[in-house]
Amino acid sequence: MPLPQPAAAPPALAAVPSSPSTMSAGTVVLVLALLLGIQPVTTDLYLPALPALTDGFNAPMSQAQLTLSALLLAFGLSQLLWGPLSDRFGRRPILLLGLAAYTLAAVGSALAPSMAQLIVWRTVQGAAMGAAVMGARAVVRDLYLPEMGARVMSKGLSGLGLIACVSPPLGGLLSDFFSWRASLLVLAVFGAVSLVVVALRFQETVQRKNPGALQPATLVRTWASIVRHPTFVAYTLLATASYSVLFTFLAASSFIFIKVLGMGKTAYGLAMFSSAFSYFAGTFLCRRLLPRFGVRHTVAIAGALSLSGGTLIGIFGLAGWHNVWAILAPFWLVMVAHGVHQPCSQSGAVGPFPQAAGAASALNGFAMMLAAFGVGGWLGGRFDGTVFPLTNGIWFFSVLIAAAAWTLVQKYGEPARKTA
Repeated sequence: MPLPQPAAAPPALAAVPSSPSTMSAGTVVLVLALLLGIQPVTTDLYLPALPALTDGFNAPMSQAQLTLSALLLAFGLSQLLWGPLSDRFGRRPILLLGLAAYTLAAVGSALAPSMAQLIVWRTVQGAAMGAAVMGARAVVRDLYLPEMGARVMSKGLSGLGLIACVSPPLGGLLSDFFSWRASLLVLAVFGAVSLVVVALRFQETVQRKNPGALQPATLVRTWASIVRHPTFVAYTLLATASYSVLFTFLAASSFIFIKVLGMGKTAYGLAMFSSAFSYFAGTFLCRRLLPRFGVRHTVAIAGALSLSGGTLIGIFGLAGWHNVWAILAPFWLVMVAHGVHQPCSQSGAVGPFPQAAGAASALNGFAMMLAAFGVGGWLGGRFDGTVFPLTNGIWFFSVLIAAAAWTLVQKYGEPARKTA
């Protein structure tokens, strides 16, 4: 049965922000970069140390994968609570609480005496991280309408890209010269810095708090109206497929590049830097394409890049070209496209819900992390000493990205609106 067409937004709203704010544009972008960047620094920085961590605890690979997949499941689930809480009490108190809990959990992770305790602390860390990332997406909707929100989000994600560029090489160096615990301790420093910036510079962006946001009946009605909205469905499927291809690489590449293909940890960190830089470049490409082509056509162009890169990786794997460059070089195309898909899809999914931006952001994030948890579980049981879990996984999700970008987003995605 076809989904109902979304109602068009009043043209008069196209050129004004959603909510007044006295924060400067630079402050908004800085806060967004830190809040969004907390996700890659939490996942990417310790990836080069993951094999050493596994050896240090004499634990199976499946348990090491759980330190990542459990974190992401908690990250996704927690947003379902953080979102309504932020609609009820505002973004600022939720961000402060989440960042404080994240910093404490990062210290606990670095000092964990066993793999079991490390998994517990990483789970707490993931739940706290949910407040930061959910809050960032909701803040964009508080302050901007969808097309301008996509541009501002792309600037925040450029900051995320810089953090993602630095994280893997830094993690590799820390693991080589110190230990995997040093990699996790850096996360506590990042959390503390972010907490201080938010405490000193961030001003509340919710103009009218929703006193009924936490009432069960209201919450159910809100969630139901969000998940039925075709624009939310289209952009959330795109965001989920795009994040799934990234998570496939994050979860599998350290073991395959280091254990299967014989890459050093520092070299692996540099390989991760190159993919993060490609993503960083993609966020700039997004800002160049949006004014010229609009959101729908920009996403369609990026879908072609995703499919091209993923298909090359899959074909090279089937052809027996099992080396780092046969995977990494085509993956740069996928990451450039990821830098376009994420700001467009995250802003687009939340755009129709100015009075429930926290709840919409939470559901969008939950969908992405639920998919990532499923991908992590699937990968955990399929490492067989070959590159195929990685190459076939990337190929599969690149096809899904293109399908979502070329069909649902074209039909239900809200058209871009020209702004000054």
